[in-house]
Amino acid sequence: MSKIKLLSPRLANQIAAGEVVERPASVIKEILENSIDAGATRIDIEIEAGGVKLMRLRDNGCGIEKDDLALALSRHATSKIYQLDDLEAVATLGFRGEALASISSVSRLTLTSNTGTGSSGWAAQTEGREMDTELVPAAHPLGTTVEVRDLFFNTPARRKFLRTEKTEYGRIEDVVKRLALSRFDVAFNLRHNARAIHSWREAHSQAEQERRVAQVCGPAFMENAVHIDMQRSGLSLRGWVALPTFSRSQADLQYFYVNGRAIRDKLVTHAVRQAFQDVLFHGRHPAFVLYLDLDPGIVDVNVHPTKHEVRFRDGRMVHDFLFRSLHHALADVRPKDELARPHQSQPAAPADPREAGVFRQQERMSFQPPVRSGFAGAGSGAAGFGAAGASSLAEQLPAYQQLYSAPAPGPAAPQLAELASADSEIPPLGYAIAQLKGIYILAENAQGLIVVDMHAAHERIVYERMKAAHSEAGLRAQPLLVPTTIALSEKEADCLEQNQPTFSALGFEVQRVGPESVLIRQVPVVLNKANVEQLVRDVLSDLLEYGDSKRIDEHINEILATMACHGSVRANRKLTIPEMNALLRDMEITERSGQCNHGRPTWVLQSLDELDKLFLRGQ
Repeated sequence: MSKIKLLSPRLANQIAAGEVVERPASVIKEILENSIDAGATRIDIEIEAGGVKLMRLRDNGCGIEKDDLALALSRHATSKIYQLDDLEAVATLGFRGEALASISSVSRLTLTSNTGTGSSGWAAQTEGREMDTELVPAAHPLGTTVEVRDLFFNTPARRKFLRTEKTEYGRIEDVVKRLALSRFDVAFNLRHNARAIHSWREAHSQAEQERRVAQVCGPAFMENAVHIDMQRSGLSLRGWVALPTFSRSQADLQYFYVNGRAIRDKLVTHAVRQAFQDVLFHGRHPAFVLYLDLDPGIVDVNVHPTKHEVRFRDGRMVHDFLFRSLHHALADVRPKDELARPHQSQPAAPADPREAGVFRQQERMSFQPPVRSGFAGAGSGAAGFGAAGASSLAEQLPAYQQLYSAPAPGPAAPQLAELASADSEIPPLGYAIAQLKGIYILAENAQGLIVVDMHAAHERIVYERMKAAHSEAGLRAQPLLVPTTIALSEKEADCLEQNQPTFSALGFEVQRVGPESVLIRQVPVVLNKANVEQLVRDVLSDLLEYGDSKRIDEHINEILATMACHGSVRANRKLTIPEMNALLRDMEITERSGQCNHGRPTWVLQSLDELDKLFLRGQ
């Protein structure tokens, strides 16, 4: 084995560059974060050849003193932290002191700055290799300019792994967009190959912030977004989350910030996915721009060289806060709230036209076979509860089935003109006027025509009532005739023992009988047909990974959703006008009534203006 030698500064910086400088977008990210930490309110970014030839960033921040310019290009030189206590509560985006040194080791870098105290600024130039820095006077306004030329000119092995100019620029644009969403108080200007691409002004009011979000994420996102502002136990969550009907085929419209830092954290992803579990179409991804603010002392941002990941001191508390906040925000959306926003005539259409055929096919597949008349029986749905007597939910199912089954035709629906003349308030979903093909309800409201998928709408109403009844009645437990033994790892058994109260609250009676084995003596009645062993293993996996688990609740909800689907009004069921109006009124007060249990939309609006366009009126 060779003798141990001390690495040269050049080689040490090039090794560090492998962690920090992966591609031109990495350079942009590090320099932008430094500009924001310097208090800049305007940042101009100029790119050539996808960043390989030139990257120039100019800000109007506090600047760097002449004597500190050469030091700024040294490894582990920073103005952000001075002692261990500072590292435990980092409040800035950059703090490691490796970015400029790593960048300068693989490029030709010029750092020009002016603090405003002297008549002119100074420039520090370096060209990798020996890292020699040369200081020269330079005319420069208050702030700093970082110019990076010929990235990886001295490491051709790294340069050949770069993608095409278009791909590298696209990654740079993503970085700029991500930071533009994190700091509304900073103006950003982006140019590529001498062409202006983006110009975002400072945004202070909520309307200005929403305008910037629409510019970055697209206007359709803001048209379908719900604003969130929640605080609890020192945690604050604000931002925008899109309705479930505005879903994506990829997780490409998800921006999450912790104390202003853009992160991709599996705990956060898990909490968001669980919040959408009940309303999102299978295989689709939610869209959101969310900001979590908390005490910097309870979050560790120094767990990854690129600072994309964080670690929370109390991950379970954060997970529960995110889940509950998003869950309640989505549940509180009612038809009147959706009608108050600028709408799209097809709110659930996929963003990518190529998905449309598959999406529609999946929608049709989720429909049940048509029934000539009446409601479907509850036998198949109630079977999920087992033979242990008729539960309260199974007993309530016939009542749900008869909810809109008035046999006698009632009086015709009131006309909107009559209601308007009587100064009566028109309901958000208006009044039913007809039924189309035994599938859709046509209703007239103040804006125009409402089209309701009666099966999807009734399915959501029945499902929410079942969940409420199930919650009020509590979990009924059933002792097992023959207790089930499960072999676990010692780590999983320890986790189960520590979370005994969680399992007890869910109707399970579990007992540890050995270092690597547990005994299940009791399970909830609703899960007596389920694979309990696999369910317990999945719950333990979630507890170990995220500190929380909703798998048991989700499994119960799946059973309730199946019952609701079989107990809902089917296609070709002829409804009277009073029955249709009763369904509309229930939709207006039911949580998550905008989509069925499978994530499909339950209603759409065709405004009068849109109908006029169809018939070329006014042209």
